[in-house]
This record gives sequence, C-alpha cells and structure tokens, in this order.
Amino acid sequence: MPFTAQELQNIANTTIDFHLRGQPVNNIKQPRPLYDDLMAMKKTFPAGKEYITGPVKGQYTSAFAGYTHDDDQAYGNPANVKRWQAKWYEMGAGIKVTYTELKANGIHILDTSGSKSSQSTDTELVQLVNLLDDKVEDLTEGGARSLAEIFWRDGTQDAKVPPGIQSIITTAPTSGMKLNLDSGALSWWRNRATLGTDSSTASNNNLINLLQKEFRQLRRYGSPKHKFYAGSDFMDAFEKEMRAKGTYTQDGWANKGMLDAGLADIGFKGIAVQYEPLLDDLGFAKYGYVLDLNAIRWQPMQNEEMRTHNPERPPEKYVLYRAVTTTGGITANQLNTSGVYSIL
Repeated sequence: MPFTAQELQNIANTTIDFHLRGQPVNNIKQPRPLYDDLMAMKKTFPAGKEYITGPVKGQYTSAFAGYTHDDDQAYGNPANVKRWQAKWYEMGAGIKVTYTELKANGIHILDTSGSKSSQSTDTELVQLVNLLDDKVEDLTEGGARSLAEIFWRDGTQDAKVPPGIQSIITTAPTSGMKLNLDSGALSWWRNRATLGTDSSTASNNNLINLLQKEFRQLRRYGSPKHKFYAGSDFMDAFEKEMRAKGTYTQDGWANKGMLDAGLADIGFKGIAVQYEPLLDDLGFAKYGYVLDLNAIRWQPMQNEEMRTHNPERPPEKYVLYRAVTTTGGITANQLNTSGVYSIL
C-alpha cells in the first residue's frame, strides 16, 4: 500500500539527510607551474633600503685596430656597466574567526593567543567540517593562488605588490623602462616577441617553424635555463600542427592493444610545454612564454618569506587572528634569453 499523507509527514519530521563529513573538496585548485618553478629556484637577499640591484653589461669599448711602424696606439676608457633595480615589496594575507563561530562548531579556545583549543566530547554530532581547519586552509591556498597571479601580472593592478613577468617580458620589447633600464636605448636589454602568428592552417606549421627560428636566438647569449609556459589556445594550435604532419608511434597502427588517440605531453627542443592555467584566467590563452629562469628570479628577503603571525586578540573583541606575510621582488639580469609569442 502507498504511504498516507500522515505517514509521509511523519517521515519528513523524523528523518534527516545524510551529510558526508570531512574537509571540503577543493573544486578550483589548479596547477601553478610558474609559481612552483620560481619558488624552487628562489634566491634570497639579506636586506636593502628600497631596492634589489645588480650589474649588467651589453657593449664593449676595447677592440683591436691595425697599426704599422710608428702609428699611434688608441686607448679607450671602458664605462659600460649598468645596474638594474627591482623594488622589494611587503605583502600579507590574514584571516579572522570569532569565538562564537568556533563555539557553534564545537571548538573552544583555551588561551588568549588562540594557540590552544579543544573540541567538545560530542563534536561529531554537530560538526560536518572543522571550521578552524577550513579557515587556515583558506589562508594557505588563497595566499598561494594570489601570489601565483602576482608573479604573472605587470603590477599595474596594485601599486603595493611586485610587478611580475609581464612587466619585464613584454609584448613591446623595444620601448619602455624595465627594472629601471631603458629598453628603447639599450638594444641588448630586450626580450624577444612575435605576436599574431597565423595558426589557422595547421599543415603550414607556422607556429613550429617560428619557434624553431626563435630558439636559435633565445640560446644565442649566455647559458639560459628555459621553461615554456602556454595558455590553452596556444597549446591547441601547437598540437594541431603536430598532428597535421603525423605522429610517430613505436607500435604503429597495427598495435593490438588500445591505440591512444591523445598526444603525449608536448615539448620543444627537449623543454616541456607546460599548460599554465593562469594565462587563461588572465586573458592570455593565446600566448606562450619561454622564460630563462637562470636570469629571472623571485627573490624573497631572508627570514621574511611566508612568516606566520598569531596576533593577540584585542581586549574588547573575542576574535582569533592569523596572518602570513612575505617580502620580496621579481628580478632579472638578462632579458634577451626570454620571449613571448602569440597566435591569432
């Protein structure tokens, strides 16, 4: 027999939904390849009044000249050293949570600083998510996400954060001040850039041919350590050009097992082409950046990188505070070993 209306009402009044416990699953966490690489190759500096600076040189005075008999010897006085300078910045991220919120979640603060806490005996009856753990995770992940974005942007979004990659590896490299040196006047203080490559006909291999020529120039000076970051549209065009000419497989089309139609991870000149989701997020899905991470670095100040702070609560408020601060800047001592490229 079907349930009566009264029975259905009784079920509704005596039954609760089933709620999974545990910390929330992050649905928007994505890779941060540039952030990871800069953090892995960071180089600290001890202190400085306002700037991090370094010497660079792009021309020479001395040169051989022919002579015979009693011709005069010419003498030059070399004065070709320039200094780049990058301002260091202070940044902080913080969270707060009221004691009231924590009590409602079954968490009790045991001392003034908030360093000690306990949970009620029957917390599991009311707690689906540990509120304090979630807020601390928000501070950690949110801080990393925002710093990763700062590393890519040009600094115009906020005058109090360090200018990132797009302030020094620019789409107009022949003009503008970069780390206080004039790229218009110094031809050697410029990154490489080629924009608007037509990739609409994949079989023409326009993008691959361009990169083939560009890598000769990117490797022309110094000893670069290249990393290749690309937006999704740039990677799509790259993969289409590879497919247009066919791809080699050890087993060939007669493979008796599964023939995977997907390309393996792509690379160029032995360098992995890494998908950088932040380029998509920032509107640069059609761009690829080849960066020399021997020349470009994140430089945090010693003892001031990712410092945690547990401020005392103000006496008039029952609020718990947590913060993380970091101090540093993006520096570069060579630009002509890095490049930016885009497709139409």
